[in-house]
Formats: sequence, C-alpha cells, structure tokens
Amino acid sequence: MDYDHVREVDPAVADALSGEVTRQQETLAMIASENHVSRAVLEAQGSALTNKYAEGYPGSRYYAGCEYADEVERLAIDRAKDLWGAEHVNVQPHSGTQANMGVYLAMLDPGDKILSLELNHGGHLSHGHPANFTGKLYEVEQYHVDAETGYIDYDSLEEQAREFEPDIIVSGYSAYPRAVEWERIQDVADDVGAYHLADIAHITGLVAAGVHPSPVGVADFVTGSTHKTIRAGRGGIIMTDEEHAKAIDSAVFPGAQGGPLMHNIAGKAVGFHEAMQPEFEEYAERVVDNAKTLAETFEENGLGVVSGGTDTHLVLVDLRESHPDLTGGEAEEALESVGVVLNANTVPGETRSAFNPSGIRAGTPALTTRGFDEEATAEVGDLISRVVDDHDDDAVLEDVSASVQDLCETFPLYE
Repeated sequence: MDYDHVREVDPAVADALSGEVTRQQETLAMIASENHVSRAVLEAQGSALTNKYAEGYPGSRYYAGCEYADEVERLAIDRAKDLWGAEHVNVQPHSGTQANMGVYLAMLDPGDKILSLELNHGGHLSHGHPANFTGKLYEVEQYHVDAETGYIDYDSLEEQAREFEPDIIVSGYSAYPRAVEWERIQDVADDVGAYHLADIAHITGLVAAGVHPSPVGVADFVTGSTHKTIRAGRGGIIMTDEEHAKAIDSAVFPGAQGGPLMHNIAGKAVGFHEAMQPEFEEYAERVVDNAKTLAETFEENGLGVVSGGTDTHLVLVDLRESHPDLTGGEAEEALESVGVVLNANTVPGETRSAFNPSGIRAGTPALTTRGFDEEATAEVGDLISRVVDDHDDDAVLEDVSASVQDLCETFPLYE
C-alpha cells in the first residue's frame, strides 16, 4: 500500500501512514472495537466525495451538485434496511456516540432521566458517564451486572426502573460478552413508560449476519457503529420505525451535526454491500467461534473469564484471582511489546482505577478478517496467557514475539 501523492507533498505524514500499515501488518489487532476494512472500503473512504458538502438528505439538500452524493447515501440506506430489517435508517452520524446523541436530542429534554449500564460493568461513555455530554445534560442512574456471574441482573434492572422512572433505558454495551435479552428490556421500558435505545455498536455485524439476536423491531431505537464487526466505513447509524423518522432525522441534521461525511457514507455503502454477500455470515459465525475458543483457552490456562465465556466477539478477562499483583495496564503494555494489541478494561466489581484496571478485553473480529480459524486463535490465547504469566521474563517475551510474527506472516494483511 503506497502513499506516493502524499509523499510528494508531505513526507512526514506519508511516513506515518506507511508506518501504520506496517504496524497493522506486523501486529495482531485484538481491540474488540477494531477491524480491518477491505481495499474497496478504503478506496471509497478516500474518494472525491470528501470534497462535497451535502447538508440535508437525499432529494432535499441545501447545496447544488448532490446527485452522486444522493445516489451513494440512498444505496447505504437501502442496504442497511435490507441488512437489519429496519423501517427507517439514518446513515449520517459521524460515530456511534453521535448516533446516540441523535436519539437523545430527538426524544429527551435536558434534565430527563436515562437508565443505563455503568461503564465499569461494560457500558459506554455515551450512555451517561459524568464526563460525557449525557452526564452533563441528563439525570442518569446506572444498573449493573451481577459481580459473581457477570450477567445482567434483569430483575434488579426492572426494580430499579420502577423506582427511578426513566425516560429512556439504554441497552447494548461495549464490554459485555453475553447475548442481550432485548425483549426483556423492552418490556421493562413499556411498563415504566420509557423509550428503549439498543446500542449495538460492537455487535452490528453479528446482528446483521443473524448470529446474535436483533433488537431491530423490538427496541424503539437501535444505534450502532459501522466499522467494528460490520467492516464498513467509519461512523454511526440509527434505525427506528417511521413514527420517529422525522424526529431522528431532524436531530441528526441540523440538531447534532452539519454536513455529512459523504466519503464515509460511501465506505458504509460498500461495506454494507460486502456484508450482504453469503460469505459474511460465515465470517460472523467464525468471529463468535473464535471468541469462544479464546475464552476456553484462557480458562484452560488459569485465567478468569468474566461470565465464564462469551456469546459475542469479545472476551473479558479478570486478572484479580489468577494474578492479583498484575494490573490490566501492565498486561496491555507487555502484550503490545510482543505484537498483541488489546486493551486494559474494568471488570464487574472493579477495585482499581479505570485508568489501570483489573482486566483485559480481547476481541476476534480483526483476527478473523485476516483468516484466523479456531486452531490459530487457540494459539494466540496460549501466547497471551504466557505473557500474562511471565510478563517480566525477557526470554518468554522474545519467544512469544517470534511466534506472533510467524502468525502475522501466515495470515497476511493487505497483500
């Protein structure tokens, strides 16, 4: 992958871009929210549509010259409707967080109440963290997973909702490895007169492929990211029914943002097309199978896995019992030194700081894109376990690093 035109103009940036390609080729991306898009998506995102302002929506723009922007956005919308079975889709949000913002702005007033999962238990900043706009604009209470089982306690959620009387309940999470009972949460929302927002940012592709239950047609609103398990252009998406279509579109534009990033929407359209092909279902199934294998491998090696396994693309490891003196940050740093890139993460019942928590989170979407099967994923799990066990042993780190490089060469990226 070359950047010849960039190099002619700005060698420093070209060096950084080339370095990033090399870094991705020579490391294993296991951050659960990361993936590798195709060359086709890369081309679409780097297209001339980056030059075009297209404020408004297809057929109703505030600028001239939008015929091809309209065509691309309509393709993205129609393909999203097919993939997820949604009545109405807005593909303009710049990110999953801005998709959530669109729903909040459409349906809530400042001071209204949000009930969502606490960040330390697997929630997301945009669900009501005090540092986020949601925590500043709305009154937020948060529910939890059971610290012993790692599962959401739906009975406790229902009881809390009755006491708190929220205006919206948020489901869908960034570090929860189990399938979500969308209907159960929708029933709670209906009982207390709240809206239900299902944020499927992490599992968008798994839902599209039918390997995870879908909240579309269940929850009042479904938001997601388009670059994690779906491998489309970076950005966000909102799905709802026709009843709320106008409110959602007005909240996104002009409510939350101006001109859409049409080059990103082109990437979404191409990625959605790829996800509509039969092989994408096989990919999504393998993502989950690989994650299950990874969890089993960790447990066989004595690492504690939150909830005892996974139903999704991610595995959350709690280091407190097996390695009480090792923090997630230290494990992350040691693993990055050998070419395995994942992230430190809080765990249910966290006793340390969120900046250096007690767990690590590992995902399989990017490995699966490179072609990893369960055997290769098990090997990665063994390598991670070795580093966690002997994170300060230079000989072990050197040996694991060599094995990681062998895997990178066996499963090349962007040949």
